[in-house]
Amino acid sequence: MPAVTTAARAHADDLADFVAASPSSFHAAAEVARRLTEAGFSTLSEDDAWPAQPGGRHLVVRDGAVLAWVVPATASPTTPVRVFGAHSDSPAFKLKPRPTTGRLGWLQAGVEIYGGPLLTSWLDRELRLAGRLVLDDGTSVLAATGPLLRLPQLAIHLDREANDHLALDKQTQTQPVWGLGAPESADLLAELAREAGVDAARIRGYDVVTADAARGAVFGADDVFFAAGRLDDLASVHAGLVALERAADGFDAEHIAMLAVFDHEEIGSATRSGAAGPFLADVLERIRIGLGGDRDEALRALAASWCVSSDVGHSVHPNYAHKHDPVVQPVLGSGPILKINANQRYATDAAGAAAWNGWCDAAGVRSQEFVSHNGVPCGSTIGPITATRLGLRTVDVGIPILSMHSARELAGVSDLHDLAAVAEEYFRR
Repeated sequence: MPAVTTAARAHADDLADFVAASPSSFHAAAEVARRLTEAGFSTLSEDDAWPAQPGGRHLVVRDGAVLAWVVPATASPTTPVRVFGAHSDSPAFKLKPRPTTGRLGWLQAGVEIYGGPLLTSWLDRELRLAGRLVLDDGTSVLAATGPLLRLPQLAIHLDREANDHLALDKQTQTQPVWGLGAPESADLLAELAREAGVDAARIRGYDVVTADAARGAVFGADDVFFAAGRLDDLASVHAGLVALERAADGFDAEHIAMLAVFDHEEIGSATRSGAAGPFLADVLERIRIGLGGDRDEALRALAASWCVSSDVGHSVHPNYAHKHDPVVQPVLGSGPILKINANQRYATDAAGAAAWNGWCDAAGVRSQEFVSHNGVPCGSTIGPITATRLGLRTVDVGIPILSMHSARELAGVSDLHDLAAVAEEYFRR
């Protein structure tokens, strides 16, 4: 296997910074916006008028989602768009109403399971709380703690069969501890308010989740591995962000380049900021209006457009080979993956496969294929949703990882860098 390059290692270090700054979907959207603003993008508000001429770099944030795009100066009403799609949320635990709980001298957090986390992976880790607080005047503020919570596992002495089978009761055994004392004398929301610099009495609503507190790390022989929380799907968000940052300079393609980061993929995407919601369609329509296009021209532009839906996929696991297809076996460090499913759980078809392989060839990047074992059905992505809602030609891709939906997932350093390289080629070609 080729050695990890200096550029790939630098990309992984930048991803570690990005993950640390993005403990919730709201923080991820804000961090994408911050970086693109530094790269010369202007932030638009959905309730304001938008630019009515070609050219420019813009972004808009809707809750935990963000869309950003570059319009060439030569754009017309029929100029197609190239969308690189990903999602900002990850499986976790979400704070319930009245979250300050506890018993027997312990302070605990009342949480509800968000998405499909690998529950046992969250045991015995220091966890953060992060998300948004909505105040009495309707404003939203971001809040994030440092290491604050932990789900302590029961000692082996008290459960002699723990190594034979460990199953957590989702209600009684997933409530993390965060201090000592009586719950009536404590306030978990006040901890978040303090971090956000606001008065806890002003909080009227909140969307707050847990995140692994440990920083992402490069390790392994020859630095081939990268481990971090929320790689599903911040690895793709970061790749698209880096690609758009680079492609924006001197952008002169014959299409509009767009990064689309959606929230709520892990729970079905059916929200105002999810891929099944109207966000992307709304923004594409407003861009087209700004270019002077009518309905016919908008449909012509969509017919010539593409969406690359990027999300993580499964690497072959050396300890569980029987769970994978016996022939198609992607592995970390051998390139991004093209995701294929006969039942269209992934949106890839022959045209999408050909296009993806062409972009990889142009970027000088190897690609692998992923298909599920017939007895182990795959999940799905924002790809089929986007293709169904807008009719965009869509291809599903990503990077192979292990420990998917764990509190801390495992990727290949070179794959992370290669995905960004292909995304940049996709935006530029």
